[in-house]
Amino acid sequence: MTNSGLVVNSVVPDSIADELGIEPGDRIIEINDHKLQDILDYQFLTSDEELVVKLINTGEEEWIMEIEKDFDEDLGLDFGTNAMGRIKRCQNKCLFCFVDQMAPEMRDSLYVKDDDYRHSLLHGNFVTLTNVNDDDLQRIVKQRLSPLYISVHTTNPELRRKMMSNPRAGRIMHQLTTLAEAGIEMHTQVVLCPGFNDGEELERTVQELADLYPQVQSLAIVPVGLTRYRQGLEPLRRFSPDEAKKVVQRVQYWQEDFISKFQYPFVFVSDEFYIMSNQPIPPDERYADYPQIENGVGITRIFLDQWDEAVKELPEQLDKPKKITIVTGTSAYPVLRPLVERLNNINGLEVNLYKAMHNFFGNTVTVAGLLTGEDLLQQLRSKQLGEKVIIPGVMLKDQENMFLDNVTVQELEEKLQVPVSAVDNPYQLVKSIID
Repeated sequence: MTNSGLVVNSVVPDSIADELGIEPGDRIIEINDHKLQDILDYQFLTSDEELVVKLINTGEEEWIMEIEKDFDEDLGLDFGTNAMGRIKRCQNKCLFCFVDQMAPEMRDSLYVKDDDYRHSLLHGNFVTLTNVNDDDLQRIVKQRLSPLYISVHTTNPELRRKMMSNPRAGRIMHQLTTLAEAGIEMHTQVVLCPGFNDGEELERTVQELADLYPQVQSLAIVPVGLTRYRQGLEPLRRFSPDEAKKVVQRVQYWQEDFISKFQYPFVFVSDEFYIMSNQPIPPDERYADYPQIENGVGITRIFLDQWDEAVKELPEQLDKPKKITIVTGTSAYPVLRPLVERLNNINGLEVNLYKAMHNFFGNTVTVAGLLTGEDLLQQLRSKQLGEKVIIPGVMLKDQENMFLDNVTVQELEEKLQVPVSAVDNPYQLVKSIID
């Protein structure tokens, strides 16, 4: 029996598939003479009103079924967690790769290098396109797989090959141009490394990507992330405050130009650049429609604007005295400091803001999301924490009360002997403090 196609996980009762007798375990091989690679093929091909479906059932019998349906009518098949098939792995050896700087003996998922354009479409993951051939490009175009999120880093072919240690990396402008000419929407990013792709190289990258606007809809510039686990890797360094300030100023200049040309700022820098350079966070309008919020671009502005609303709910005093500790990382500390000063104006409330250092990954890492449970335990166990410790929710795995090092919130509470609450926004912060 062939291993191609998609294996049915479940069938919706009373659906077309149910009426045809399709059962879990059956394998859908072809639709309208096109072989299925994954769920994207299935969704694209089943949009037709007339279908010829070939499957192999659990008894290894081949069935061919002719189906007539409405354009938007679903067959009623679910393929479970394996609907994407084998994931395309990264074939690069980027000199700035964060996975290569991961600490040893972490959970397996942290070492996975996903570089799959299908996950870029479905989940907003950034991909490099170095493992995408011309057939893949044509599939993206034909099936209108858009928008895509693409790690460009530089449009200089020679420099990109060097930075990514992949001879295929130099094709990026051909790939982007092909997709842009077909109307595929793209969001791009540059991981900026001092002495490599900054300065004139960044100027070139910004201008060449802007030439593909509006198909290339946005460009985010983020600083390289470095941990203490870089033994044997290319020497890299962080941006100095003065260098970060120059990046911010240059981006502000480009934004003015693009707003004049496109009525849209197009290029953005991550919040970390503003904080590193002690520059004010731009107003809401400079983030337009927040196209790269998941890339750390504009999160601080949204937080500050939400705080302006949440602060209206604060009382002038508490019914009984309360002491609370808020913990964050180096980057967010200066953002939270004036907020905590405001909280301490409430009679009966004492809030301590603690800046936790990244002992696990090294102090070149500054974002709160990479603080571990052990970092907090080591630095908080000797402190007077009050009635509660509040942490940013970004420290925890999605849907789980667990830090990167697999320490749970419950374990942290037991060792600190104080409740720990995770919050995701100013409204939750105010509620956690006041309630």
